Amino acid sequence: MPRSVNHVASRARRKKILKRTKGNFGARKNVWTVAKNTYEKGLQYAYRDRKAKKRTFRGLWIQRINAGVRLYGMSYSQFMGLLKKNDIEINRKVLADLSMNHPDAFKAIVDKVK
Repeated sequence: MPRSVNHVASRARRKKILKRTKGNFGARKNVWTVAKNTYEKGLQYAYRDRKAKKRTFRGLWIQRINAGVRLYGMSYSQFMGLLKKNDIEINRKVLADLSMNHPDAFKAIVDKVK
């Protein structure tokens, strides 16, 4: 019995990955084995960096809030402690946005917790 090989499916599989590695440099875009490794490694980086992005943004928000409350003679940790104590539940993302773009509203929050 002759050997049966599904060339259509295997070519489609290769084309799919080669299409996704289109922007890479040199052999990383057109040599199958190299492109496959590049693509798989890229997926690993994407997964890792989706988690890292959340960490970096939280750090940025903390810096912005800290800079905002320093103008009113407080530190970040004191401010966050007073927020919890006064049962004000505003997340860091919103506080950072207020600190940067709406200083009057941020000042009102700071005055409320003092």
